[in-house]
Amino acid sequence: MTEDEVRRTAFAMPLTSPAYPKGPYRFVDREFLIITYRTDPDRLAAVVPAPLALDPANPLVKYEFIRMPDSTGFGDYTETGQVIPVTFKGRAGGYTHAMFLNDHPPIAGGRELWGFPKKLARPHLHKEIDTLVGTLDYGPVRVATGTMGYKHRLADHAAVAASLAAPNWLLKIIPHVDGTPRICELVEYYLEEVTLKGAWTGPAALDFFPHALAPVADLPVRSIVSAVHLLADLTLGLGKVVHDYLA
Repeated sequence: MTEDEVRRTAFAMPLTSPAYPKGPYRFVDREFLIITYRTDPDRLAAVVPAPLALDPANPLVKYEFIRMPDSTGFGDYTETGQVIPVTFKGRAGGYTHAMFLNDHPPIAGGRELWGFPKKLARPHLHKEIDTLVGTLDYGPVRVATGTMGYKHRLADHAAVAASLAAPNWLLKIIPHVDGTPRICELVEYYLEEVTLKGAWTGPAALDFFPHALAPVADLPVRSIVSAVHLLADLTLGLGKVVHDYLA
């Protein structure tokens, strides 16, 4: 293989068999359980990188379980994690703080393309009689359990659609071969071509259990604010760099 061929064909690792294909990445029947809760404001401030800004009077976290049965290039998988409401230059959106999932291609693609903070674990989202149940296990250890009454009431579709249209931010970090940061930048992306198929709300509960390598409990649950269960088709848009920490 010549140098020109390398330059022409290089997309992702490994060179001759990338771990994931090029996008766009379309998701069909993507199912969310999102539980919004209040947490400790000092702990929240310690994990959100500037220039993103918090509302100190409203220390909120969104804990999400997401079931993806049909996703382009990534297959069938589930993920879970914490998204923190923030603002950037006056615009409100979400900062993805932690993610755990059970499928290698979206772990590799998510980290390399966008900078999603993804780790391998065993999340699960399913219906148990009259309850929507989300769990996260890291190895054999239970880390998180979320529950919600199944489709108790219709949610405000306009408000849910607006939340899906908001900007999202990630801290992308890729090290140099000597271990120093090669890339350290704030990435912005959007969910695109969203078709909201249904949205419901109801009573919810959320429990965390301390774990050294899955520290979701470091942002403890003080009180539950709301919960939403939604079903949508959408495209995960590619990102753009909005802040370079090494510039």
